[in-house]
Amino acid sequence: MMAQDHWISAFLEAQAAELGAARNTLLAYGRDLQDFDAWLTRREQGFDGVEKADVENYLVDCDAQGLSRATRARRLSAIKQLYRFAFEEGWRKDNPAIQISGPGRDKRLPKTLSEAEVDRLLEASRNYGRSPRDRARNTCLMEVLYATGMRVSELVSLPASAARGDPRMLLILGKGGKERMVPLSPPAREALGDWLRIRDEMEDERRSDNKPASKYLFVSHSAAGHLTRNRFYLLIKEIAVSAGVSPEKVTPHTLRHAFATHLLANGADLRSIQTLLGHADVATTEIYTHVLEARLSDLVLNHHPLAKDGPRKDTGRISSDGQ
Repeated sequence: MMAQDHWISAFLEAQAAELGAARNTLLAYGRDLQDFDAWLTRREQGFDGVEKADVENYLVDCDAQGLSRATRARRLSAIKQLYRFAFEEGWRKDNPAIQISGPGRDKRLPKTLSEAEVDRLLEASRNYGRSPRDRARNTCLMEVLYATGMRVSELVSLPASAARGDPRMLLILGKGGKERMVPLSPPAREALGDWLRIRDEMEDERRSDNKPASKYLFVSHSAAGHLTRNRFYLLIKEIAVSAGVSPEKVTPHTLRHAFATHLLANGADLRSIQTLLGHADVATTEIYTHVLEARLSDLVLNHHPLAKDGPRKDTGRISSDGQ
């Protein structure tokens, strides 16, 4: 019998090499499959002997633990992909999970921010920081994030080369190594240019101290060489407090949601938003249609004559008795 850990490691290596799966995706797959492995081990089973009923029992156990529908759906997806890989490798003659329907995902709407709240965050970022350098960086981070709706990992790892030449469009390297172009607003381009000049001065100082140059726009002393996701997460909370916006509402991801919802509310179509966000499937983008529904509802309630209170003028309709 093949070792359990070899199943997982070989599967993850294939995902990374053949499909270009992102590091965070691989970590999530690994955690989910290790949990399934531990569950099987307690029952003295291995991956090679699993049947459909075993996977279903595992999902029932996950439900009993109180795991969310989204978590259970993700774990089933990982198991299905593991066995599809095992089938392709000839380790199994079937995929025991292929006919199992997932629990689906909760239809919760994403948290977002009003345009007024975003304006306050952007204004606060211009004045938040201990030095002009910090304030210029913070302004650039917030303006570019809201202007592009990019993921936080895409933002903090931006190369400085992407900002050269006062770009009208920003090239973003997304999930799975896929690239997309996103237009920049004038305020974002201005903030980007201001920060780039300061950043280049910092790089000149590094070179004069015989320190290696950095390719990143948001240089940091972290192991990655750029501002970390965790540090930006804390930073945006601090900016929210400064702006008088509840920090519980503000994360890098809510700025991404605000980008999408505000575009849709102002007339953008779903396909365009899908492209800008880098969603592989438009179904992922469709959750933002709640904004459009709210806008149409507001339109009817505020402008339809039958929705208004008080006496209405005779509209000239024919009465029921034909008079």
